[in-house]
Amino acid sequence: MSYRVIALDLDGTLLDTQKRILPQSLAALAEARAAGIKVVIVTGRHHVAIHPFYQALQIDTPAICCNGTYLYDFQQKKVLAADPLAKDQARVVLQMLKQSHIHSLMYVDDAMLYQETSGHVERSLAWAATLPQAQRPTLLQVNSLIQATDDVQTIWKFAASHSDIPALRNFAETVEKELGLACEWSWHDQVDIAKGGNSKGNRLQQWVESQGFGMDQVVAFGDNYNDLSMLEAAGLGVAMGNADNAIKERADLVIADHLQPGIAEVIRTRVLGQ
Repeated sequence: MSYRVIALDLDGTLLDTQKRILPQSLAALAEARAAGIKVVIVTGRHHVAIHPFYQALQIDTPAICCNGTYLYDFQQKKVLAADPLAKDQARVVLQMLKQSHIHSLMYVDDAMLYQETSGHVERSLAWAATLPQAQRPTLLQVNSLIQATDDVQTIWKFAASHSDIPALRNFAETVEKELGLACEWSWHDQVDIAKGGNSKGNRLQQWVESQGFGMDQVVAFGDNYNDLSMLEAAGLGVAMGNADNAIKERADLVIADHLQPGIAEVIRTRVLGQ
C-alpha cells in the first residue's frame, strides 16, 4: 500500500508528557513531507491551542479540531468547514452540567471560556505560560457561560471534566441519550461534547477525499477513544502503547508509548519503506 497521508492525534500520541514532540518524530515527519506525504493534525484541541505544534511540524495542511467539529486553515486564518453546536443545545448542556456539578470549558470562536477554575483550567494556564506570547491559547474566565452563549458566534464543543469517573460517564450517557450529541472521551477524566455526527474519522475522510485520496492511503496514530473513528477508518490505524486495551484491540498496529520513538519507526518502515 502506498500511503499518502499521515494523520496525528496530539495529546498522548505525538506529544510527550511535557507537551513536546520527540525529535525522532519531527525528523521522520520532515522526511515524509519531503517525499510528498501530507501530514495533518487531528485533535480534540481548539485551534488556538495547537500553534506551537503546527509551527514545529512546519506543515501547511488545515487542522482538524475539536474531534472533527471543524477544519481550520492556519494559512488563511479561517474555518473551512464546520458543524458547531446549536446555541439552544449548548444552553441545555450547561444547565445539565450545573445540575450535575461537573466542570466544563466551552470552546468558542477563537477562545476557550470557563466560569470557575479547575485542575483542567490550571494545567492549561500553566502550559500556556510556558509559551511565547504569540503561541499562547486564549483562555478567558467569564461570569456566566450561559450568558456567553449569547455573546459568541460559534460554539465548537464542551470539555467536561470530573474526578468522579462513574459520575462523568453517567452524565455523558445521559447527554447522548437525551440530546443526541456526540460524547467522546479525550482523556481519562474528560469527555468532549459536540454536535452529533462529528468525529475525527468523519472529518478526516472528508478532507482526505477532497485531496483526491482514499482512506486506505492514510496512516493514523491515536491513543484515546476519540481517536477510534479515524484509527478504524484509516488504511493503517496505529494505537500507542499507552492506550487502553479496548483501543489497542481495534487498531491494526500497536507500537511503543508516546515517550518512545515508535511513530518515527512506523513512518520510516511502513510509509517511506526504509
